[in-house]
Amino acid sequence: MTEPTDATVDSTLSLGPFEFECGEEIPELEAAYETYGEFTGDNAILVCHALTGSHHVTGAADGQGEGWWDQIVGPGKAIDTHEQFVVAANVPGSCYGTTGPASTNPETGDPYGSDFPAVTVGDWVRVQRRLLDDLGIDRLRAVVGGSVGGMNALEWAKRYPEMVERVIPVATGSRLDPQLLALSAVARRAITSDPAWQGGDYYPDHPDSGLALARQLGHITYLSKDSMGEKFGRDFADAAPGSFPSNGRGADDRIAGFGPDSYRDVESYLDYQAEKFVRRFDANSYLHLTHAMENYDLAADCDSDAEALADFDGEALLISISGDWHFTVEQSNHLMESFERAGVEATHRSLHSDHGHDAFLTEPELVGPPIRRFLSSDSSDFAPVHASLFAQ
Repeated sequence: MTEPTDATVDSTLSLGPFEFECGEEIPELEAAYETYGEFTGDNAILVCHALTGSHHVTGAADGQGEGWWDQIVGPGKAIDTHEQFVVAANVPGSCYGTTGPASTNPETGDPYGSDFPAVTVGDWVRVQRRLLDDLGIDRLRAVVGGSVGGMNALEWAKRYPEMVERVIPVATGSRLDPQLLALSAVARRAITSDPAWQGGDYYPDHPDSGLALARQLGHITYLSKDSMGEKFGRDFADAAPGSFPSNGRGADDRIAGFGPDSYRDVESYLDYQAEKFVRRFDANSYLHLTHAMENYDLAADCDSDAEALADFDGEALLISISGDWHFTVEQSNHLMESFERAGVEATHRSLHSDHGHDAFLTEPELVGPPIRRFLSSDSSDFAPVHASLFAQ
């Protein structure tokens, strides 16, 4: 057993053979994780990352930049590592240290590629549970996550309710709506239509053009109409089109027949985001993780979301963003009602922001305070609220 320490740990732990919910098995699963703070036996908080995030929640810069929730987690912050012991693990199927499609299959010596099993949010939770077991943690003060990380948190309340005191699903829902399923399907086809795709066995090359288009589609869903209007309007970009990932096809090819004034600020922004993304992420991983998100349904094997949460006897804080159309305020209202029907003490805080889904990452001054209050309170201090409250 590996004992938690009082120092920040960035490590990888072998969990041995692992059978996925699809029925396929790999001979060894390694889980990359970080911990922050000192474990006292009853202060562990599991933080679950979003779709293309990692276990690097806070601290020094790495390939993604600074930790993705650097203003939320840390000494004296909303999730205070002077008081809490924070654990974050990269999920299976990703490409940030936990075993995924780009990892080497020990039985062949080659990347798994198309042979990597389909993953589910349930698989993520099972891996996290095994990691916590090895760390000697049998009780979580809270599980918190945003976007698909919020689905991860919900699945903890469903699957291991006896281990969790509180859940904090942020900007999430119990399942994707049809519009998001449709956009995700188009993103998936952008990757698999790339000539460099090679059926998923493209290593050492990469289908950069398809992955870039997929990321651009996804990124549009993270922003709101208001934020895009304010930031870009209909302005044309000052610079010419950049080096959009194109697998050898020039950037001019995609705008053939149009003048240089056809390139707008909003397109330049999307190209910039795509260029950054393809340098840090793997196309197979993107497909596996979006597949897990698409297929997640809190009510799976149950009659309703409320039944799925019926065994959870802790407390819940739901946080939504008013300008978010990826996971809407209405979806959090539905979750709130499901927790209530399950007899769970729950609170919904809907935060006013025009920045869309990404606000849970980019506006810590909004998201942090309700999380801090919820973690530092007892149930009498943080009374359940059904109506959405807008933070100013």
